[in-house]
Amino acid sequence: MSLQSGLDALKSGNYQEAIELLEDFCRGESAGTPDYAKAQMGLVKAYQRVGQVEQAMILCQQLMHSENSQVSEWAQQTYQSINSSQAQAQQTGAHTAGRAATAGVKLAMGGVGGSLALASGVTISLLFGMVFVLGLAIVLILGSDNPTQGLIFAVAITLIFNTLTFFLAPFLMDLTQSWLYRTRWVDFSDIEIRSPETARVLRRVCQQKNLKMPRLGIISDNNPTAFTYGSLPNSARLVVSEGLFKYLDDDEIATVYAHELGHIVHWDFAVMTIASTLVQICYLIYVTFRNLGRGGDNKIKDGLQTAAIAAYIFYIVGTYMVLYLSRTREYFADHFAAESTGNPNGLSRALVKIAYGIVEEGSRSKEPSRLIEGTRALGIYDAKAASSTGTAYRVASDKQKVGRVFLWDMFNPWGAWMELNSTHPLTGKRVRALSTYAEQLGLDIEFDMGRIVAEGKNLSKSKLYGSFALDVVLYGAETIGFVGGIIAGIILAAGTNGHIGFVFGLPLIGLGLGILIKAFIMYPDFSQATATDVLTLMSDPYASPLRGKPAKLQGELIGRGDSGYKFGSDMMLQDRSGLLYLHYASRFGPLGNFLFGMKRVESLIGSEVGATGWFRRGAASYMDLIELKSESGTVVNSYHRFWSLLFGSMLTIGGIVCVVLIK
Repeated sequence: MSLQSGLDALKSGNYQEAIELLEDFCRGESAGTPDYAKAQMGLVKAYQRVGQVEQAMILCQQLMHSENSQVSEWAQQTYQSINSSQAQAQQTGAHTAGRAATAGVKLAMGGVGGSLALASGVTISLLFGMVFVLGLAIVLILGSDNPTQGLIFAVAITLIFNTLTFFLAPFLMDLTQSWLYRTRWVDFSDIEIRSPETARVLRRVCQQKNLKMPRLGIISDNNPTAFTYGSLPNSARLVVSEGLFKYLDDDEIATVYAHELGHIVHWDFAVMTIASTLVQICYLIYVTFRNLGRGGDNKIKDGLQTAAIAAYIFYIVGTYMVLYLSRTREYFADHFAAESTGNPNGLSRALVKIAYGIVEEGSRSKEPSRLIEGTRALGIYDAKAASSTGTAYRVASDKQKVGRVFLWDMFNPWGAWMELNSTHPLTGKRVRALSTYAEQLGLDIEFDMGRIVAEGKNLSKSKLYGSFALDVVLYGAETIGFVGGIIAGIILAAGTNGHIGFVFGLPLIGLGLGILIKAFIMYPDFSQATATDVLTLMSDPYASPLRGKPAKLQGELIGRGDSGYKFGSDMMLQDRSGLLYLHYASRFGPLGNFLFGMKRVESLIGSEVGATGWFRRGAASYMDLIELKSESGTVVNSYHRFWSLLFGSMLTIGGIVCVVLIK
């Protein structure tokens, strides 16, 4: 029997036939040859697909002792992946929803994500217009004698700069990838061995869309992620981490690759490259004009300062436009993956398992992953939002418990508010969209979103929305108070014959009162804090980033919460149900935080502790710490409310003094 016949059967999904062919080949081949190893690796995959997990694990253990380092490394990673999947399957005890018999069925989006073409076109047009106006301002403000030449020059500068950035950015990213993450570029055959279905999806989509196969990269990091970048579809790079193969099954890996192919087919990375570049140009112009406007002729100085303000406004507006475009492209990439694989349930599982993998790896490392933090905007999943979904999947005995953490995403108005600042839609909304595609295909749904939606409709609307508008105002109370103080100060100064004490004092009073009011809302009485666990807190659909919920947790401190900062004062607490960041505040301010992080955190890591604090849920979940008690008797106090009350009071008193003393 030929090796190729067995591998072809494996690729075609004829797993039982592949087992027979590959076993026959191994019986007639000398152990230790490259073809023998390739056949054994194929057998591992085939055994997995037919449910003979024990045989697959035994074969992996044998391959771990191979003299070929690549084979032994693959075997070790595959063994860990199988073992992890088995443990998770035993833990959840839930069935896996199926997939469509054929791929390529057209699926209606039903308004999900809006229009990708419209979002891309409007965003790019408006951003280009902003940069064009600012580029034109450069020429005109600096005193061009010929406005027509100035117009041509401004357009040329804008086009040349963006064109160079567009084509050079991928190569700069390649250098960054190699330097920061040690990305290694692999052959298609390497992906084929690791995930046969992914290979089939890559080959089929590239043929159907007349695409050149993307340059394929793998990063040696067990945090699961995937992203793509480039300038043109036929020069795209598609990079994943080792963690993707560790935590996801073959069909789930394929949906992730299909999602990234969706970005390539839709030219998303090219559009985002242009849009992000234009936003950055706005910021650079703002910085340049602000610095130039500090001296020189008054007329030119005023013009430069005005242009700087306009550039900064354009930068802020442009940033939110790019974030909206980024969220829209994620919905369309999910839709593309569902259509091209016929497996929307597989992508739903992949999103949840990626969150689980990020939480799992976070629980094993004292420092957050540089990869996850550095590729947050590029990756398939926003790692900041992983804690709630990942924690639920890590401990839940059924998928209904996992689904409950989606209630906040879909029904809490804070979810929509926080999503404005995110590059990705909230996980619950993505899973809900994927569930509608599964329904169109006549499939059972992986997570019973119908039940979750029904439960969401029974939530108290008054509790969700009753004070939301006021809470949004309170959330920005410091800014509103400061700006209101400036306006009031100018008006009162003008009405009192130039009493400038109002100009200096009222903004301080407004800022101080804003801080004080917000502090009383954010930090309620904690004397009645009840004992609970992380999953219960994250499953609360009424949780808020503003109104802290007093709670007590018992668990182990497993590491720091500050990404890549060895003197960080924030900590990670893990209890029996999940993982949560504890946010510390010293009574001595930033210096005290630094000293605490430098001297005490390391000694606390690994300790069993009781933590009391205010739980908050936003894009990420965390607890503002009040008190930490270790089993050895060490007590750590945190002073969030103290600093807010002290700082707010000092500003208010200082403002009153200014009003009274400055005439």
